[in-house]
Amino acid sequence: MTSIRFHYVDVFAPRPLTGNPVTVVPDADELSLGEMQAVAREFNQSETTFLLQPTAPEADQQLRSFTPIGEEVFGAGHNALGAWLLIASTGSLGASGGRFVQQIGPDRLPVAIESEDGRTRVTMDQSPPVFGDAVDDRAELAASLGLSLDDLADTAAVVASTGAGHLLVEVRDRAVVDRSSPASDRLAGVLRSAGGEGCYVYSRDPVEPAGSVAYARFFNPTVGIWEDPATGTAAGPLVARLVHDGDLPDGARVGVEQGYRLGRPSLIEVSVTGDHVQVSGSGIVVGEGVLRVR
Repeated sequence: MTSIRFHYVDVFAPRPLTGNPVTVVPDADELSLGEMQAVAREFNQSETTFLLQPTAPEADQQLRSFTPIGEEVFGAGHNALGAWLLIASTGSLGASGGRFVQQIGPDRLPVAIESEDGRTRVTMDQSPPVFGDAVDDRAELAASLGLSLDDLADTAAVVASTGAGHLLVEVRDRAVVDRSSPASDRLAGVLRSAGGEGCYVYSRDPVEPAGSVAYARFFNPTVGIWEDPATGTAAGPLVARLVHDGDLPDGARVGVEQGYRLGRPSLIEVSVTGDHVQVSGSGIVVGEGVLRVR
């Protein structure tokens, strides 16, 4: 292979140059693991997703995603949603979309594609939620985020997963969320101790309270991501936790706001009914090109 086709997709985006950008590489079966990691480093996006033929008989598509340091990440978030937006844009799924199964690591997760008013909407199942223990050293947690202990809300900070385990940290208000300035090595130490991959700092005072329940930022120094504009694998566990704790009713369908501090406002829609967690959103294919590697 002398060239690699790629596409840029803005995910959870109402218009181009908003939301969370992801690079998607189709027809990646001939790429080795090392080549996929090298391509992800070249694009230097929070995640680069590769489309491969599935190895599971029940799956329609296999996805593999890597961070800028070549770390493979799992779970159905913006990386997977962007991939399906690209697939739908080719017309191969038909005009009305349909239901499919994606293979991501060990998981086989349903995906629903709908088209309305000229926009494609993707709804993805995540894994059932799993909740870990609370962080004991709250002072160290606050310091690792560049905050004071008084900036943290009374809610315990716990790792929650719907496919990828992230530490959920509630703070007093949006101003504290925006003021967060992690020390990467220190935060990575806190995350390793807690058994988490990334850190979701959030408050319960969203910009648009009519449809949203939280305002958030995501930091993931353990896999080489300083800050991610929109993180479906963190928004899913957050809403699952709010339902689990009784802060939201079972069956809730709400929005989580992210990316404002980066100038890329994003809205992640999440629904939780029992252990059934779904993340929804739309986006735009904004570019394409060829990477010449040999």
